Amino acid sequence: AVVLLSDAGSQDRDGTVGDFAPMGQLADYLTRRGIAVLRFDDRGVGKSTGTAANTNLELVSDAQAGLNFLRTRPEIDLAHLGLIGHGEGGNVALLTATQPLPPAFVVTLAAYGLTGQDLAVQQQATALKAVGTAPAQVEAATKRQQAMFEIIRQTPDNAQAQAIVANMLKQNNASMDNASAQTSAAEMTSARYRYYLAFNPAEKLTAVRCPVLLLNGTADLSVAAEPNLDALERGLKLNKAVTVQK
Repeated sequence: AVVLLSDAGSQDRDGTVGDFAPMGQLADYLTRRGIAVLRFDDRGVGKSTGTAANTNLELVSDAQAGLNFLRTRPEIDLAHLGLIGHGEGGNVALLTATQPLPPAFVVTLAAYGLTGQDLAVQQQATALKAVGTAPAQVEAATKRQQAMFEIIRQTPDNAQAQAIVANMLKQNNASMDNASAQTSAAEMTSARYRYYLAFNPAEKLTAVRCPVLLLNGTADLSVAAEPNLDALERGLKLNKAVTVQK
């Protein structure tokens, strides 16, 4: 049996994005092969109450709740009860494996190994390169983004940080209006985003003892396979039951 953990943001139990429902399709594939699946609406979505989590640690408690629910079911094989996480869900699965009553195994799909700040910089650079942006422009945009993240890190006062970031966003994009800049700046200085920028996915992985399967796609523009898998593999170096597949 497995508990499915969704990517970042508020997702329903199917992980629906437009017409695509990856978690629903994965659940269908697994159940047809005799693997029980628990999937759930994220906090504040669908039939789940509450508000969106600000940190991975809150999401770990949701993963633990899912595992504990399946442990009460008589038809579940407790020796083969694991977690499958997509994106941020993969990082939550790995963190859950460092806690008491860990899963029997973890599978990650496009989990990230870089810090949130490094990942965000890499994502912007990859996106710019994909549309043919000149190398010098990519480098300049990367430096501007790093400077913005540094401002956020060094400015704990949210109102002050938001004002500076909104101004920087408008300087970087002359066509951006005040309302859009304020909205983006508010998101970038939120508690959740601050946590994301500072989060180091590899930091606690030495405590993961269960078997782990790391899967990342080489065509993924959001979470580049090589640097993220390398970082996760280094963090899991004490675990002899790790399989890495690009």
